[in-house]
Amino acid sequence: MVQLFIGYDQREAVAFNVLSHSVQRLASRPVSITPLLLSQLKGVITRERHPLQSTDFAFSRFLVPYLCNFKGWAIFMDCDMLLVDDIVKLWELRDEKYAVQVVKHSQKPKESLKFLNQPQTPYEKKNWSSVMLINCERCKALTPEYVNTASGLQLHQFKWLNNDELIGTIDKRWNYLAGVDPTIAETKISNIHYTIGGPYFERYKNCDYADIWFAERDRMLHADNT
Repeated sequence: MVQLFIGYDQREAVAFNVLSHSVQRLASRPVSITPLLLSQLKGVITRERHPLQSTDFAFSRFLVPYLCNFKGWAIFMDCDMLLVDDIVKLWELRDEKYAVQVVKHSQKPKESLKFLNQPQTPYEKKNWSSVMLINCERCKALTPEYVNTASGLQLHQFKWLNNDELIGTIDKRWNYLAGVDPTIAETKISNIHYTIGGPYFERYKNCDYADIWFAERDRMLHADNT
């Protein structure tokens, strides 16, 4: 069974649900989906919200190995995404040589603000942690104590690994940055990441690949009354 954790922010609840629907609709094997809600992690995630923290799950994502008892594998995804391919294909990329596998973006944001007027903070390895294939047994440094006290850069730049050779590479199609990466055919994308702002926000309702997101939302809302 595929173990999938998705970041949850109440301001983007619709994004979480549409992403979950796309995952299940396209999956060829059972997928267990766990939302990372701060209300369900009380006493585990105790750090105060940072001024530069744009989502509730900015740090809770690093608790996935702990939540899996540091056993097996798991996938983490931001909620502002849409699967257009079978997640099992991503799951099958697991490689025991690595502690974590990511799309290694070299993103240099042009904008200073993103959705909901949140600051767009540039840093090395930006967006690497937005999709992670996690080898939980090799991520034992990510205890609740560490996640609650480490800096944002220590976490998102994978300083807890002490060795970048433990970070494997996933093809960019699994974390395609809409509005950032060059526009390409949908058939060449497996996961659309609306990183600047998703079409569920009024300001971004006409963003790249918005029509695909709205089509998935409509499938989710459909009920056959015949």
